[in-house]
Amino acid sequence: MDFRRVLPWSVAALFAPLYAAVSLTRHARLESSGFDLGIFEEAVRAYSRLEAPVVALKGAGFNLLGDHFSPVLAVLAPFYRLWPGAGTLLVAQALLVALSAVPVTAYAVRVRVLGPAGGAVAGVAYGLSAGLQSAVAFDFHEVAFAVPLAAAAVVALARERYGPAVAWALPLLLVKEDQALLVAAVGGYVWWRGRRRLGAATVLAAVAAGLLVTLVVIPGVNPGGEYTYAHMGEPGGGNPVVRLLFPEVKALTVLLLLAPTLLALRSPLVLLPGVLLAARFWVVNPAFWRTGQHYDAVLMPLLFTAGLHGAGLLRGARLRLRPGRGLPVAAGMLAVTVALTATGPVAGVLSGEAWRGDGRAAQVRRVLAVVPDGARVAAANHLAPQLTGRCTVSLFPYLTPPDGPGGAGGPGGWGRPVAEWVAVLDELDDFPVPEEEQRRFLAGLVDGGGYRRVAAGAGVVVYHWQRG
Repeated sequence: MDFRRVLPWSVAALFAPLYAAVSLTRHARLESSGFDLGIFEEAVRAYSRLEAPVVALKGAGFNLLGDHFSPVLAVLAPFYRLWPGAGTLLVAQALLVALSAVPVTAYAVRVRVLGPAGGAVAGVAYGLSAGLQSAVAFDFHEVAFAVPLAAAAVVALARERYGPAVAWALPLLLVKEDQALLVAAVGGYVWWRGRRRLGAATVLAAVAAGLLVTLVVIPGVNPGGEYTYAHMGEPGGGNPVVRLLFPEVKALTVLLLLAPTLLALRSPLVLLPGVLLAARFWVVNPAFWRTGQHYDAVLMPLLFTAGLHGAGLLRGARLRLRPGRGLPVAAGMLAVTVALTATGPVAGVLSGEAWRGDGRAAQVRRVLAVVPDGARVAAANHLAPQLTGRCTVSLFPYLTPPDGPGGAGGPGGWGRPVAEWVAVLDELDDFPVPEEEQRRFLAGLVDGGGYRRVAAGAGVVVYHWQRG
């Protein structure tokens, strides 16, 4: 048996169940949300029925392709058809993210200064990286498809296999429109390394696809006829250098990302994550400036591969590490990674903390069971993904009027409302509108709106609309 072939798959097999456990236990504890797990489940559920990805959580009749261009989600449709439910998406995400460890670990083993032992340690460090853990601990996102593709592409670049690198990068254009930037970066790197025609063609394909999707495809499907996120990258005036470097949280993000992979600075491959980070820091939304959620997931294979590539270059540096003597380098990567994630999601699974529950979740599900399958429900954000597998779910308080004329009796003078059922929490938060506004809306539903309380418990209340 070739140990070097088995090792990368062993690392992936180690982390796949850990990632799945992180996501599934979080969902079981009612910590998942309609934004975003519920949204993606409604889209995949529609694909599994051979329908357009209409997502009621985004609005009545809202086609998700009018928000982000992610047709790759259709790949999950056959699996969802067999195993319907949010858990299918969460397990698929875990498998995809774990799969990215195969090319990264395989490359680590090939780096001569590390050897098989150092490569194995580096692979474990990659699997434990904060960017991957935070991704699987925050619902489901289409970026899960980008992680293994980016990993395969950057490893091919590190091995100077430029044709395969481009082949792995191009499918990123079907993952999400912003991945065109990474494809262009891969093309630019290939061009810089001497494959001018291939690199230029890749850059042109990425630019053309990005413009087509953001200027034509998404606006053509979007109900407002626009690309909603276009304003986030507008110049806006001011000093562009200041915008990229400040506020200070951006520097902190760079330090946290580079801490386990400091040797990435020795590799030209660091230009790829540098391009993506610059784009994030240019965006006006502060959520993109910090670590956490799913925003760092694609950066992980890029940075770790660049770090491994930089470690390989140590043979020509003053350290002059001989083959197999670079284990301390890999151990350092692992030590820093563990220090950064010692209280992270995987640690919670391994310690048993993630498995502990107070029984409330089971009570909540019993309350929600009063809602029949196939019903139309307006649900609070953290209740929505508990219902999207069997109901058409909109986000409370977004109740929309029915098609065609209707009689009086519904909220706001509507007839039969689209959401016949309402499921809310006693303790409302400020999403998607301020708590005070939600309470006023809820009072209107009950006081003359035709809704009657039919079930309650564990901090959840369910209402049903009744004519007259």
